[in-house]
Amino acid sequence: MYIDERYDFSEHGIDAKVLEIPGHSQGSIGILTSNGELFCGDLLANVKKRDIWSIIDDKDAAYASIEKLKSSQINIVYLGHGQPFSMELFMKTQ
Repeated sequence: MYIDERYDFSEHGIDAKVLEIPGHSQGSIGILTSNGELFCGDLLANVKKRDIWSIIDDKDAAYASIEKLKSSQINIVYLGHGQPFSMELFMKTQ
C-alpha cells in the first residue's frame, strides 16, 4: 500500500490523515487522528527527554517536520521509542 498526504483513511472507518514528516528517514510519515492523536514513528522520542530521535538522516528535514507538527492540531504524540507525551509539553521544551 502506498500512502501520502492525500490518502483517505475513511474507507477503512478511520478519521485520520497522513502527515509527511521526513527527517528520521526519507519518506517518513505520521498519522494524525481527528481527535489530535499523532502516531509519529521515529521522528520524535521520549527516552531521556522529549526530543527528536537520535537517529536522523536529514537534520534540516527533521526540523522542518517539527515546525509542521507545531502548526497541526495535536494533543498527544505516540512514538516508536518511549512513553507518549502531550504536544504542549513538547513545545515547551523546544
